[in-house]
Amino acid sequence: MSRLKRYMIYKPWVSLKIIFLLVSLIVLFFLVAKLYLNKTIVIESPKKDEPGEKIIIVLPSGKEVYTYENLIQSENGKLYYKGDRSEIDLTGGIVKYEDWE
Repeated sequence: MSRLKRYMIYKPWVSLKIIFLLVSLIVLFFLVAKLYLNKTIVIESPKKDEPGEKIIIVLPSGKEVYTYENLIQSENGKLYYKGDRSEIDLTGGIVKYEDWE
């Protein structure tokens, strides 16, 4: 047998190794890409219109109104609470900036 014929003999285990190596590399690539993209893509929820800082308004009668700063408006020297469905006159009340629950 000549050298040329000796090296031309079909070796099936070599081609199986190459196929296994290529499939393994492709799977590894997709796994790394998926892990990388899961860490980099962040879906943020839309920001809500926050009503502002929590305040307490002490009325002259002694009652307290718990509300947010952005819902209180001052017009013509009077203090008003303007919510979604109602408007309350809070004139004469003292505004305290305190946290409430």
